[in-house]
Amino acid sequence: MAVITTIEDLRRIYERRVPRMFYDYCETGSWTQQTFRDNTTDFEKIRLRQRVAVDMEGRSTATQMIGQDVAMPVALAPVGLTGMQSADGEIKAARAAEKFGVPFTLSTMSICSIEDVAANTTKPFWFQLYVMRDEDYVASILQRAKDANCSALVLTLDLQILGQRHKDLKNGLSAPPKLTLQTMMNLATKWGWGLEMLGTQRRFFGNIVGHAKGVSDASSLSDWTAEQFDPRLDWDKVKKLKEQWGGKLILKGILDAEDARRAADVGADAIIVSNHGGRQLDGALSSIRALPSIVRAVGDRVEVHFDGGIRSGQDVLKAIAMGAKGTYIGRAYIYGLGAMGEAGVTRALEVMHKELDTTMALCGRKSIAGLDRDILLVPEDFEGKWA
Repeated sequence: MAVITTIEDLRRIYERRVPRMFYDYCETGSWTQQTFRDNTTDFEKIRLRQRVAVDMEGRSTATQMIGQDVAMPVALAPVGLTGMQSADGEIKAARAAEKFGVPFTLSTMSICSIEDVAANTTKPFWFQLYVMRDEDYVASILQRAKDANCSALVLTLDLQILGQRHKDLKNGLSAPPKLTLQTMMNLATKWGWGLEMLGTQRRFFGNIVGHAKGVSDASSLSDWTAEQFDPRLDWDKVKKLKEQWGGKLILKGILDAEDARRAADVGADAIIVSNHGGRQLDGALSSIRALPSIVRAVGDRVEVHFDGGIRSGQDVLKAIAMGAKGTYIGRAYIYGLGAMGEAGVTRALEVMHKELDTTMALCGRKSIAGLDRDILLVPEDFEGKWA
């Protein structure tokens, strides 16, 4: 087995093992992919201040996200189709997160259902909601999340309209996927992945099939998903959903200071600075460039979390030092999952934790609470001057 020391090591194994259509789903953005690229490359513009002769004994990466104890300020982000990256992928990822001591967020568009994940874990996880036109379905899935003891609702705000993702369209990535000749030829080369998928019954969207009106099997799924994402989602509807949920609410997809203030006004417990991994509005700012202005805009009114471009523990440290209270990884853990299953997710978390802990020490800090802008060297024009 290869020695895995970086997230990139896992990505290379992942690319070899998983069918191209699912690799491309994870590893591409929308349109020209400018925002997708900027999410990672903008982290590289930030440098670190090395400090010496500081007592580093007794360091800890432990902290809290929305009042929940976490081993490090990292949560597993909601990722659709996770169960197609590896058989029963959501269950494997949730188990790894639980054992490591970080939150797992289940996507509405997951392959394994809420009930599947709840039956295979022992601690509460978070549930991510896409708002659909079918209000009965929304009410039902919220109740299912409550019944499964989900401890937070992550409401995604930036996918009312689907961004154009060229590779997904060319690969026939839809719900369910369209099997073109090229796709089938590629699938035939992925023996390990295929054998695992043959061993599970979970191959369709478990939160939808059998739960949404008129969706009893895969054949009826495509039309339903094509028309269901609700373009009418607005702040009034967000308020109503908060009341309907009644628990901790995290709003995902905030990239503008004014929207951050509106999120605080509706009483969100946290917001996630995110551009959907560069898969929605191409040409938008990277998440890390947008983070400082959002932190300034809301102050302590709402907990600010961060998502987008994190591929290392150093990226986690930079986001926290720029003002975030927690971060999310999506692609980084998917690489591990596709490469090695549950063990790969664990390895991704271990790699990030090691990088975070070591970098924190070399910057002269012993705790997450001690990470601040003072440990960073940020270009004066980093946020940009935009007319």
